[in-house]
Amino acid sequence: MSLEERLAELERRLDSMELAGDSNGRANVSVPPEGWALRPLREQFADERNGGVMFAGSGRLPSAEQYNWQIQFSTDDIVAYDWDDAAECLAALGSPVRLRILREIIRGSRTAAELTDLDEVGTSGQIYHHLRQLAATGWLHTVGRGRFEVPPNRVVPLLVALTTARR
Repeated sequence: MSLEERLAELERRLDSMELAGDSNGRANVSVPPEGWALRPLREQFADERNGGVMFAGSGRLPSAEQYNWQIQFSTDDIVAYDWDDAAECLAALGSPVRLRILREIIRGSRTAAELTDLDEVGTSGQIYHHLRQLAATGWLHTVGRGRFEVPPNRVVPLLVALTTARR
C-alpha cells in the first residue's frame, strides 16, 4: 500500500470516528455488550442456572512444545468446591523462586543441574526442595533421568494463573 493510500485510509477512519463522536468531538468508543467469547460461553452453559467458567489455551512454548487445552466448570461447582483444597496448590505459586523455576522449565531448562546455574534460586538442596513442592502440588512431574516438566494438563492452567495475576 502506498503512502498516499495509507494516508487516505487513516483520514477515512478519522472521519468515521469524528462522525460517531460526542458534542466535544471525542469518539464514542464502546465495547460490544457481548464479547466474542461470551456468546459461545453462554450457549455452552445454557442448562446451568448460574453459568460457568471456561479456560482454554493453544500455543507453542519457547521449548517448542505445542499445547492445546480446555476445561470448563459450572459456577455452582466452583462455589461448592472446598476452596481450602486449592490453598496448597496456589501457595506453591506464591514463591518468586518457584515461579522462576517454572518459567525456566517452560523455556526448556529441565534438570536441577541446569537450574543451579541460575542466579538467585539458591543451592542445589534448595532447588530440590522447591522442585519437590511443585511436584507435590501437580505443577511439575519428572520425566526420567532427573528431568522435570510441567505436565501437559497443567501448562495452560499455569499460564491462566499467571495471567490473572497481571494488573
